[in-house]
Amino acid sequence: MIQQQRVERINVGIFAHVDAGKTTTTEHILYESGRIRALGSVDSGTALTDSMEVERQRGISVRAALASFTWQGVQINLVDTPGHVDFLSEVERSLRVMDCAVLILSAVEGVQAQSEMIWNALRKLGIPTLIFVNKMDRIGADPAAVLTQARTYLSGDIVPVQQPLYREREYIGAADLWSEGADAAARTELLEALAERDEELLELYMAGGTADLARWKRELAVRTAAGRMYPLVYGVAAKGLGVTALLDAMTQYFPRAGGDAEQPVSGIVYNIQRDKSMGRMAFVRLYQGTIRNRDTVMNYTQDVQAKVTQIRKVEGGRTEDVGALEAGDIAVVYGLSGVRIGDVLGRPEAIPQEAKLAVPLLTVRVFWGEDADDHKVIAAFQELADEDPLLDTQWLQEERELHIKVMGPIQLEILDSVLQERFGLKVTFGQPSVIYRETPSRAGEGYIAYLMPKPCWAILRFQIEPGPPGSGLVYESLVRSSDLLPQYQNETARRVPEALQQGLRGWEVTDLKITLVEGNHHVWHTHPLDFAVATPMAIMDGLAHTGTSLLEPVLQVRIVVPEENGGRVMNDLVQMRGTFEPPVLQGERMIIEGRLPLATSLDYPVTLSSYTKGRSTFTSFFAGYEPCPPDVTAERTRRGVNPLDQAKYILSVRKALQG
Repeated sequence: MIQQQRVERINVGIFAHVDAGKTTTTEHILYESGRIRALGSVDSGTALTDSMEVERQRGISVRAALASFTWQGVQINLVDTPGHVDFLSEVERSLRVMDCAVLILSAVEGVQAQSEMIWNALRKLGIPTLIFVNKMDRIGADPAAVLTQARTYLSGDIVPVQQPLYREREYIGAADLWSEGADAAARTELLEALAERDEELLELYMAGGTADLARWKRELAVRTAAGRMYPLVYGVAAKGLGVTALLDAMTQYFPRAGGDAEQPVSGIVYNIQRDKSMGRMAFVRLYQGTIRNRDTVMNYTQDVQAKVTQIRKVEGGRTEDVGALEAGDIAVVYGLSGVRIGDVLGRPEAIPQEAKLAVPLLTVRVFWGEDADDHKVIAAFQELADEDPLLDTQWLQEERELHIKVMGPIQLEILDSVLQERFGLKVTFGQPSVIYRETPSRAGEGYIAYLMPKPCWAILRFQIEPGPPGSGLVYESLVRSSDLLPQYQNETARRVPEALQQGLRGWEVTDLKITLVEGNHHVWHTHPLDFAVATPMAIMDGLAHTGTSLLEPVLQVRIVVPEENGGRVMNDLVQMRGTFEPPVLQGERMIIEGRLPLATSLDYPVTLSSYTKGRSTFTSFFAGYEPCPPDVTAERTRRGVNPLDQAKYILSVRKALQG
């Protein structure tokens, strides 16, 4: 046990925009480390970390994949994450459990919109990061331009620790700036970057103390581990160039995973997949304690105990029983029936915060043939929603309709493949429609005195105020527990978010503050569920007084086109109600950055690619919800009875609660 505690571990996530060479880099890392004996390929569908049939067919990563290996005596858990924006939820979940990150940039395409989004999430979480500039041998590779972009769009604290040798097809590798024969000017730039950020090092530098390179390298490692500086290395993953240097950089600059194996268990389930023979696979990152085969573990989130049947390391289609999972490590735990993504095992104190990146912006109705069993289809989608909670599968019993939320069209194609491959189901999807939101137009009050038909008694008064954009729901109570017992206050607080799922126009209501300013119960007549009935009526009464404004999802976009197409693109953006910065010329290409409503630009990437004959790139990420212009309207059919129709609503809810 003591020996195991001394294992040095690094948990590293590999992140990149689509087509930067992320899975290829992972494959070569596993090969160079000796973990696999033969190289797989994304294009031929043989990459170890692309284990799903659809990943092999499409040549894209859909799921975050875990692989473990040892390099220079350090155990490295490597998670290869999807690059396509439609699978951002997988990236988000991986970010939460990584201690360190490698961000891959293409030497040709440089910093893309998704690179920025991932970078911002890494910085928010304070995750130490290395940058790997890949595809250095490609025509158009420009490492100097990529470094400038990286320092402009990502951070001025990015420092190359190598110097590229030649360019494009002549590229033969990169020289280590810490080695004796390194280029003097490039090394001086590296040392100056360190000296500028530390008074003690500045004094050492000014005194000519640059000979002890090992000390300077240790100082960079300290700053990298603290997330204050970001070393940059170069390579060509497809040829294996620079991969061992990247592995060396991981062990030299990244901090080791912490955690005490003797402490009580504290871990999180960050991914769920299914094994045909073993059932539900819970990917667990453990921060404290130890879990062993046949241990009983507390699922803190669901407040249930579960028995662990097996603990395995899983790589692609291969699994290995390891018997135990220790603090600082990641493995797959079997036997946790009913476990969901985000569930905390043991104590929650050691679990880090999460970065919210993925917001499904489209809703889609699912259709299937008369010969298909409704229950099988619904069960399949519920199983998929366990693996990706953002699907938010909704079966509307009365309308007999199934709706899901998605990030984009590629996700629908993947879902179609998975349903056929895993469940033998053939479904079709309706046209995706944009998910709008509502927000209060002004401040106002909502009131309900729910006193009939007896027995019932619940009085509530809410103050409703608009909140800043992106603030979500802020709730507080000013009511004394002598007027409204704590259990009734808790029930009211629990029901407020539910009541806001459908506003006056049928959309979720957000960016508001709700304050409970008055509340009363009756000693004899109040039933515990009276406040479950009353809360939605008081909330909707308040929204009827405040009115609501419509909000629409807006994308931050970066469009790169041949210069001759620039004028048309800018005209298109204006037609789509977009805004943009002055365009930037880069050689014969024009770069246009701006913001676009999703509703007007759903099909634009296809249109753009068509008229530029495939010589354009369109990258985007969700930038938030913004008010719609007055002439834009969008209503959604309300599900269930409207709480504004109080008599009908009370009858329907009481019947449901009794049932």
